[in-house]
Order: sequence, then structure tokens, then C-alpha cells
Amino acid sequence: MLALGTAACGGGGVGSSVSPVSAPTIAAQPQSRVVPVGQAATFTVVASGSGLTYAWRRDGVSISGATSASYTTPPTSTVDDGAVFTVAVSNAAGSATSAAATLRIEGFGPASALKTARERHAAARLADGRVLLCGGFAGAVLSSAELYDPATGAFDWTGPLMAARQNHTATLLPSGKVLVAGGEGGVGGGVILATAELYDPATGQFSPAGSMHTARTLHTATRLADGRVLVAGGLAGRTPVATAELYDPATNQFTPTAGDVGAARWWHAAALLEDGKVLVAGGYGTTGGALAGADVFDPATGRFAPTGPMKAARYGHSATALPGGLVLVAGGYGTGYLDGAELYDPAAASTTEAFAETGPMSGARYDHTATALPGGKVLVAGGLGPGGVLASAELYDPATALFAPSGALSVGRYLDTATLLSSGEVLVAGGWSLSDAGLASADLYSGAP
Repeated sequence: MLALGTAACGGGGVGSSVSPVSAPTIAAQPQSRVVPVGQAATFTVVASGSGLTYAWRRDGVSISGATSASYTTPPTSTVDDGAVFTVAVSNAAGSATSAAATLRIEGFGPASALKTARERHAAARLADGRVLLCGGFAGAVLSSAELYDPATGAFDWTGPLMAARQNHTATLLPSGKVLVAGGEGGVGGGVILATAELYDPATGQFSPAGSMHTARTLHTATRLADGRVLVAGGLAGRTPVATAELYDPATNQFTPTAGDVGAARWWHAAALLEDGKVLVAGGYGTTGGALAGADVFDPATGRFAPTGPMKAARYGHSATALPGGLVLVAGGYGTGYLDGAELYDPAAASTTEAFAETGPMSGARYDHTATALPGGKVLVAGGLGPGGVLASAELYDPATALFAPSGALSVGRYLDTATLLSSGEVLVAGGWSLSDAGLASADLYSGAP
């Protein structure tokens, strides 16, 4: 008899089997990235399984040729900020899609040009997210005004102001209108103004507000928790003033505060504290030099009380409220250009240690802008330094108490404005570069977490 074989056709031996293919599983998700403008970003996924293929998508759209476990973008620009990347990992048994990874672009990119060059102007973000820029100087004091619309990325005319002015303030009110106060008018800006006006976004027009009791320029204007606006200090002619007044939207009138600022000052800085009080710090005094003194205004009493002093006398500096209640005071000019920074602690207001050193900045600067970002960091940009007008920028991180470089403006600028947009971007507009009568260019900063 013939023996019967026991092997299956095709070989493989007795008891052999083929392992089934398993669907992919993702072991490590692609991570969100923050990169400077112009730098590429790489996203990577780690998956298990055999015979894997990869298909990357940006904002839900397939990326041609992106079929590896890693994807590297082309050199980035500001239009890439906020892009969302995912990857589908597949094989014969199935597929798995990764979690989304977001790309943030940290740095500056060009924005649309203003309708006209302007420096020493004022800016305020409106309730609908647009930005009002008004007045300023460009060969002459300006009455023109314009709106930046983040939805279109363009500027367009509005207004104009009822009176041409520069070195004034613009403050958003609870009603959505904007209070524009003081500054300098006249042909060359030599007339100090007491007048004020209101901008109504609904009509695009300015209308009169009550006049201040003291004509002033280079003052500060701070909106209080109850909607009133504290206007403090400033310059009247050649004389610094110590007076302050409160604008009440309910009456459209200014009323002098019960007490004056501790010392006459202009070119100072002010910040709203978490308890509703206002810190007024530094400035240029009657003795012809920088001040180290600071005061705190209490809306409940209408009076100022001394605090501090700062570790360094300074003017042309910034004061920015931080999450948690501290205030960052940075840069300015004292005995020279300052790179030093300090933190004001309201809890120590009654002591001589209310201010403590932090930083310093990576470079000395004054007349710069300082903008609190949604994540708690502060963007410091531009200004004037020992070598001239600055394009450099840096970020202060309260978590580390350190400054770090963060890109550069498209051009050195100071006497400009910086406005936080609803998106978290910062619009830096206009200013002066020492080489012309004013800048019409603007930059957009994005990406800081």
C-alpha cells in the first residue's frame, strides 16, 4: 500500500499557521510645535503594526507626498499659525488616526499697511475685535483715524477726530465707545489740549466729551473696574503736573480726584491692579530727571498713597499687569538706557520692598511697547536703545522670571502702538524709525503659548 502524505498542499509542514495582521495602534501622538517665523516644523507619530502606510493632513486636507512617519513643513510664515496636523496610519487590517497637533508660529510677520503713516498716535481694541488707530504725527499733527479689521487683515478709514492731536490716550469704555483725551494739537503740536471726544463704532464718528480740568499730554489713562477712567499726570506746557481726574461715562464729564499724585510727573507708566487700584510709577519730574517714586490710587477714596520706591529711577518704561497680581516694570531711561526690570507686589505695597528686581532684558530700551499675552507672558518690542531705533523683541516669562529673544519687527520702530487682538496675536502699528516722518507699516506677532 502507498503511504498517504500528511502535509497540506503548498508545503509549510505539519501544524504550521499564518499569524493574522493586526490593525495599527498609535503609541506616541504627534506633538504641537512652536517655531520661529521662517523655521520648518517636524511632526512625528510612532505606531505599531506591520505593513504600515502614513497619510498626513493639514486642516483636514491631504498633504501631497507626506507618507512617512514624520512630516516636515516648508519654511513657515505667519499664515501657518494655528494650522492643525493629523496623520492616518493604515495597513491591510485597518487604520488609526492620530490626535491633532497644532502649529504655532512665534514671531513677527508683515501686516497690511496703514492708510497713512503715523507716530505718537493712540490705539484701542474695540468690542468686536477691530482696532481703532487715531491721531498722531506725520509731518503735521493728524486728525485722521482708521480701523484694522482682523477678519480682512486690512485698514480702512473712519472718523476723523474732531481735533488733530498727538501723544493722547484712547480708552475702551464698557459701552463699546472709546474715550480719546488730551494730547497736543496745533500746527507743530505745541498746543496742549484739555478736550476729549468719544468714538462710536456703530456710527464711525467722534463726538464731544466733557473737557478735562487740566490740559495735559503724555499722561496715562486707566479704565477702572466700575467703568470710570483715571487720567493721571502728564505735561502742561513745559511743566509736569501732579493732578489727576476721573472720567465718568454716565455723565460724560471729568471730575478732579480727591488727591493728587505724590509727585508731578509725565512719561510715566500705570497699571490696573487685581484689587481695582492703580499703580502709577516713575516718570520725568519737575527736577528734570527720572523718578523712582510710585503711588497707588484707590478708587474708594479717590486718593493716592505712596508705595515703593522702584529700585531704579526711570521714564519711558512700561508697566504690565501679570496673572497673579504682580506688575512687570521694564526698561526706560534713567542715568542711561535701562535693561533692568522690576516686579511690583501689591501685597508689599506699604513696605520699601514693594519692588524687586527681575530679568534683566536682553537689551536696553525705552519708549517700547509691552503687551500681556493670553498665556501670561509679556511681549516687549521695539523702542529706542543705545544704538538707535530697535527692531528686536523679547518675551518675559513669569514662570522663570527671565526674558528671551522672540524674533524681530520688520523695521525698527518706536512711538508706535501694540494691541492684543482677540486671536491672541499682537498688532504693532506705525511709529517712527528716525529716518522718516512716520511709518505706515505694521507687523503681526503670533505664536507665544
